[in-house]
Amino acid sequence: MLKKTLIVLTLPLLSVLAISVTTRLPASPEPREGGWSVVSSQAASQTARSPQRAGSAVATAPDTGTLQKVIVENGSVTLNLDLNQLNGISHGTQNLQQVHFAVAANSFFPILIFNDLFRGIEPGSMTLIPTGAIPVEAALNAFGAAGTSVSQATRLPLQLRASLNRLTVEKLASGQGFDLAIRDSNTGFAFFNLQGLQYVYDPAAQSLTITNGRLLLSKEFAKALGRPSAAGLSAGTIAIGATMQPIQITQIASGKPTSAIMPPMPNGAGTNAPTLVPGPDVIVGDLEDVNQLDPQAVGTQVGLAIGTDSCNNGDQPIDWFALPSTDHPIVPQNLYRMSGGADNNERFEQIGQSWVKHTFEALEDFVCGTCNTSGCQTGTHLCPGCSDPYVSFLNGDQDQIGSRAWINPFTGNFPANADDHSGHTHNAVSHRILVETSDLIPGQNPGASYFGEAAYIAPHEYTWCQSHPGQCNMFNNFSYRQFSVSGGPTVFNFSPVSSTVRMQPALKAWEATGATVTQVEPDPGNDGIFFVGYKVTNDGGVFHYDYAIFNMNLDRAIQSFSVSFFFGSPSNIGFHAPPEHPGWPHDGTQGDAGFSSTPWDVTEDTKSITWSTETFATNQNANAIRWGTLYNFRFDSDFPPTPSIATIGFFKTGSPVTVEVVGPAFADVTPTPTPSPTPTATPTATATPTPTPRPTPTPREPPAPRERPTPHPRP
Repeated sequence: MLKKTLIVLTLPLLSVLAISVTTRLPASPEPREGGWSVVSSQAASQTARSPQRAGSAVATAPDTGTLQKVIVENGSVTLNLDLNQLNGISHGTQNLQQVHFAVAANSFFPILIFNDLFRGIEPGSMTLIPTGAIPVEAALNAFGAAGTSVSQATRLPLQLRASLNRLTVEKLASGQGFDLAIRDSNTGFAFFNLQGLQYVYDPAAQSLTITNGRLLLSKEFAKALGRPSAAGLSAGTIAIGATMQPIQITQIASGKPTSAIMPPMPNGAGTNAPTLVPGPDVIVGDLEDVNQLDPQAVGTQVGLAIGTDSCNNGDQPIDWFALPSTDHPIVPQNLYRMSGGADNNERFEQIGQSWVKHTFEALEDFVCGTCNTSGCQTGTHLCPGCSDPYVSFLNGDQDQIGSRAWINPFTGNFPANADDHSGHTHNAVSHRILVETSDLIPGQNPGASYFGEAAYIAPHEYTWCQSHPGQCNMFNNFSYRQFSVSGGPTVFNFSPVSSTVRMQPALKAWEATGATVTQVEPDPGNDGIFFVGYKVTNDGGVFHYDYAIFNMNLDRAIQSFSVSFFFGSPSNIGFHAPPEHPGWPHDGTQGDAGFSSTPWDVTEDTKSITWSTETFATNQNANAIRWGTLYNFRFDSDFPPTPSIATIGFFKTGSPVTVEVVGPAFADVTPTPTPSPTPTATPTATATPTPTPRPTPTPREPPAPRERPTPHPRP
């Protein structure tokens, strides 16, 4: 099959490419481009500077042995910053301040080890998390951290101080004069190029130490400091220590790979590493990449795809029967942008969605942990603890993906003809993640952050839940990962910024910036869940209210959203939704017309503002918030936020529900829930009927709404 052929061909190719990298490294201690040298040690005291040690396997048989690709399991970084140099003070002496960081767990910073010797670095990055340094927010508000004075923090240049919480050490492409650089992970702004690096790898401890690194001011940082001529001057040193873990081990004989394995990663590919739970439980273990498969735009849009690794997080096999069977997971993919405001995190918007990949032939890999195939029928099932890869090429294969309209996201049910492509031809963007180029061009989105998201929705999880009511695992299927965007105006490149965050929707990335996110389950046992998020930003006395609704797996969909307020009329009222796919023959929509992209109507009265689309009875293809999509609602007000009520009305069936949010009012006003009536239509002739009552699943408890911090005024 195509999938298996691709995997078989990819591993030898990667190994051969890796060896070609190793043969380009010098066999002497002379510095390479960027001025670094190599040390590999069998013991921590080893100080030899030549990578070709006497008696090593490489010295006698450089083309035979074991090639490992390893990444960071955990680590620490220390920057010794010369404050005099950074601030242009010429005293002839250094004024050093240490800033300490932890390295984010499982940072994808791959290095190559051949016969226990360091051989090179592949593209990747280490995310830095401040430890002991004064937090950015505290520094800006002149509050000191324990052991750190305000005066010390404020002596850091503003540009660097503002980026302390989002720095990354990144491997540069060849030909740039340096191997590594320190950048802002959100903006890509380069602060320092690293020179003079000495790499020490200890195979017994599986540890990497990088020392003697000099922090050279980058051209853009020197220019931002108002001293362009300072580019290339040393502003301190860096030291890195990391524990490494292998992700691929290849045996080489006479320059050719003979076997390759992917060992389990003890701590997973990101947060929330799997611990097997009762029942079948498919999750997204890793988002490998975001890829524009065809380097062209169609009109104003490009088509993207996300590579995924699924994991069976449960102790029971998951059915994986290929079409025409309807008992296999499907894979939707989404793209989001966080932007706006002084910190570029005011709003969180979905800018693209794909159709769904129909899975086939589980390969039983080891990306997520120990793969147990004992008593499990491989291929047609994903066995407990096992993983299954789908590269972005496969998830974007237009002949193998079907419309979301056929899918009931709660039950996972769909018909056997859910990927019928007869009667139409494809262009470069058909069925893939549709994204407007204007949402990606870096110059039009300064400081924006991007997040890829994917899910595996399996019918087997729902059917298992019906016979095992305490083992319902349909609520943790989404995972996300942050990426940076470069290129444009029609061809774009995406680079991972952090590790995959497992079993959480991408909206949780907004919550990490101070937004409040609440999970809602309107009809337990009969339908899925959705999330309501909000954030308020104070811009010099004008309050920006931003709300987001993410429908994770709610089949009934959402038709209206209303927020209560008590004083003043909102201004700058806004709405945002991701692009819908056009109609295609056999796409599951009424009349094959596709879902509408018409913006929602807005109505106001003296106590509320309401956004709404057409009812199901009026138009079954109306622009409702269907599963796997996130819509935004916003306005400005002169009044500050106080507790309020939002009312959500449904599209197919069900009475409205209320959710606690905030809205503009005087502080002494207490809101009274006043749900606005929402038309309730009985679904007819729909491709995804809402299921009849079943035993109640037990999803994670929804988080209690937490107290909102007062937002910082915009400068």
